[in-house]
Amino acid sequence: MKTQYAIGLAIISAMGSAALVQGLQAQGKPTLYLITEIDVTDPDKYAQEFAPKAQATIRAAGAKFIVIGGIAGVGAKPVHAMDGTPPKRITVQAWESMEAMKKWYESEAYQSALKIGKQYATFRRYAVEGQQ
Repeated sequence: MKTQYAIGLAIISAMGSAALVQGLQAQGKPTLYLITEIDVTDPDKYAQEFAPKAQATIRAAGAKFIVIGGIAGVGAKPVHAMDGTPPKRITVQAWESMEAMKKWYESEAYQSALKIGKQYATFRRYAVEGQQ
């Protein structure tokens, strides 16, 4: 009977260790941040025709908005200049990986929305991995 308890305890301990290692590995992968600086030329049309569509594709692809700032509505907070001239609009998105972000960017849904967005703005984008 004692042997059965020892075996059961060993199995439970091994399962707990495996779950801990898996959790630590998941934490080791840095988040990818996509920063977009946007020069909006027509804030009303940008806010009505592009931003809601683009944001929907981003959320549907599993990313989260960390920051939406500047002109053109749709959840934007004010941008406060500290040094230099800030962009008219800026977003920071958190992505699981570069592959996930590229898949979204190249998707038909986003490229269709982007055609609309380019009528009302120019975009500057760059991706950076976060710190571990």
